[in-house]
Formats: sequence, structure tokens, C-alpha cells
Amino acid sequence: MSGHPATVPPQLSVEPFSGSRAIAAGLVTRRMLNGPAWRHLLHDVYVHTDSYDPDDHRMWCLAVAARLPRNAAIYGLSAAYLWGVDLLPHRKRAVPVYVAVPNKARPDPHPRIRYANLILDLDNDITSLTGMPVTTEVRTAFDLGRSLPRADALVALDAILRRRTCTTAALAAYVDVHPGRRGVRQVRELLTLAEPLSESPMESRLRLLLHDAGLPKPTPQYEIRSPASNGGVRFVARVDLAYPQWKIAIEYEGDHHRARAVFRRDVTRFNALRAAGWLALRFTADDVLRRSGQLVQTVRQAIAERAG
Repeated sequence: MSGHPATVPPQLSVEPFSGSRAIAAGLVTRRMLNGPAWRHLLHDVYVHTDSYDPDDHRMWCLAVAARLPRNAAIYGLSAAYLWGVDLLPHRKRAVPVYVAVPNKARPDPHPRIRYANLILDLDNDITSLTGMPVTTEVRTAFDLGRSLPRADALVALDAILRRRTCTTAALAAYVDVHPGRRGVRQVRELLTLAEPLSESPMESRLRLLLHDAGLPKPTPQYEIRSPASNGGVRFVARVDLAYPQWKIAIEYEGDHHRARAVFRRDVTRFNALRAAGWLALRFTADDVLRRSGQLVQTVRQAIAERAG
């Protein structure tokens, strides 16, 4: 509970705000802002001390939005975060807010803000999201797809497309009308590989590894069924990636699979896959990130054995 309830207007108690505007509106005084009830975030931007969280990226986005110049917008990883796609590092305290500003803008530098000079169409590239100027989902996907390292860019595209409010067709159309932008070749390539059904960053990276190795394209989130004793069919499992023609299932195993209850379910599940005639290949983050050559060879060998 705040120790200064009488001095905290409700409209200033939760989100960051412009100090000069609050003073002009008669909500606070400069002396009050300098007191213990408020935290100073950026130049002329404050937040109530009870709402201050240094790891809250949305709080920092709101703080930045309170001082953005015209035609500027939150973009890139920060825009994706606000759209519900969290691609930021797990520990967000040192992560800056990514801001796109017009080419001639020269805003004051700040360690919590990373500026980029970009050409944004005010009508088509910027929208308002909970009161903040943010690049649209399509523009956000376009920027991440062309600026991030290739594997990270595919992770971003998969995650944004998974929301279903930004489609592959819409992004492809945007790319077609912006052919000369830097990095557009990477976006075009990754659009042919992007998969809205991908459910995790490591699944996206695993899929890209298989593609780059020249292996056949697997089917994502494949439901395996087998004949039941009553003459019908029964559901066996849904696997991350599959080669149905060879009955090969490929699974990414995150850390949560180490939990005892999950491990027990996994044992039952993989025994069921084996009984249905499927070969299940299980890989971890170390396999994807550090032993990719061995991973590819394992999949290649499994295909050769099953196809032969």
C-alpha cells in the first residue's frame, strides 16, 4: 500500500506519464514529483513508485511513448513484445526500447532507448496500441525478418504468424511493394520457410537446420493415429515435426521435460509411438545449438534406413 494515498491522483498511479503535462493539468506539482512517491524514468517522465519495476519492458515502452516525436514509433523487438510476441532476453532489465524515428530526427540519446532512422508511412506502418505509437504487425514482422540474424528472424516470423492476425500473404504483399529495402532478400527467403504452426523458437531453429542441410521438409504438429482394436482409429500423439511417409517423428525436448510427471508421460507417449511403428527422434537445445551436425546426421541416417 502506498504511503502517500492523498497525493497520488488515480490517473497517475499506474502508468508512466509526462511530468510537465501532469503539472499543467494541475494533477501534481514539481515539488511533489521530486518526492518519494515517484520514480524518475526518463527526461520529464515519471511513474508511481508502487508501479515501478525495472524488468517491466511494457513500463519502459510506455515511458518512451510519453516523449516520442511525431512520426516516431516503437518498433522491432519492442513492438513484437507489445503485440504479444516476446522475443526479448529472459532478463529484461538492460533491454532497451527499440524506437524508429524519421530520418532527420536527432533525439537525445539514452541508455534505455535504441533509436533507428526508418521511413515509416504514418497511415500504413504505425498504429496505436494501448495508447502507444507502434509499428503494425506486418511492419514489425518485415523489420525483424530483414534485420535479425537469419535463424532469429525465422523465429520471429513464425511467432508473429502464429498469432493469425498477421498472415503470410499480407507480409508477402508488403514485401512486394517495398522491394528496395535493405534485407528484403532475407525476408523473401524466410517467407517460404515460415510456419505459423511452429510452437517454439527451438522448433523453428530445428526446422531451419533440416532445410539448410537439404533434408525433406517435415510436417509440423502432425497428429499420429493408428488402427484401434474396435476397427476404428485411435489418437497416438501429436509430434513437433514428422515425416509421415517414413513414420519418423522429431521432437524438441525443453527443460520442462525433466520434471518427473512430464518424464513419466513422455515414456508412455514414446512407447505408444513405437508400438504404432514410429521412430521418435528426440533433441535438446544443445543438439540444436551446439551439435547441429550430429543432429542432421541422425535425421539423415534415420531417413535412409526407413526409406531403404
